[in-house]
Amino acid sequence: MTIEPGVWAVILAAGESKRMNGPKLILPYGKTTMIGHLIDNILKSDIINILVVLGGWRDELVQVIEDLPVSSCFNDNYKSGMLSSVICGLDSLPPGTEAAMIFPGDQPDISPEIINSLIRSLSITDRGIMIAVHKGKRGHPILIRKKFFAEVEKLGSGIGLRELLSKFHNEVYEVETVNKMILRDIDTHEEYLNAINKS
Repeated sequence: MTIEPGVWAVILAAGESKRMNGPKLILPYGKTTMIGHLIDNILKSDIINILVVLGGWRDELVQVIEDLPVSSCFNDNYKSGMLSSVICGLDSLPPGTEAAMIFPGDQPDISPEIINSLIRSLSITDRGIMIAVHKGKRGHPILIRKKFFAEVEKLGSGIGLRELLSKFHNEVYEVETVNKMILRDIDTHEEYLNAINKS
C-alpha cells in the first residue's frame, strides 16, 4: 500500500444536527459510531492523517474521538455553515500538506476504495479539484490541491464548495464510482434507521 503523507482527510463534524435533536455523529453505527465508522474507513485507505473539525456538540464528540489517531480543530464560526468548517480545517493543516480530502461527517459509508481512487487521480491529472461521481451525479468526498486552499476562503458562505466547482470547472476531475454511498448523507432519524439497516 502506498501511504500518502501529504494528503490529509478533513472530516466536517461541527454541525448542530438540528433535525436529529442531538449529536448524530456519535450514534451507534456498525461496530462503532457514525464518525467512528468513517474514521475506520479512512484509516483503511492510503491516508494516514485525519483532522476532525469540531463545533456543535464538541464535548460529546471529543469523548468519542479522543483515543483515535486523529487531530482536531474547533470552528468558532460553526453556526455560519459548512464552508466555515472547511476553511477552519484547511487553515489548521500543516505546511507540508499537498492536498485535503473533505468528508462530511454524516456520510460514514464512503469506502477506502473510493478514497484511494481519488488519491490515484493526483498522479493521473494535474487538475486541482477531484470529486467522486456516481452515474453522473457528484457527491463526496472532494479532494482539493493546496493551490486552491486560498480560493476556498473567498467563496460565499451560502453556496460553499459548489461555487468552487463552478468557478474552476476546468480544474475539476470526476472520478466515477459504482458506490452510491457517495451521495447518501444522514440528516434525519428515518435516514439513520434506513442506513443502519443497510450497513
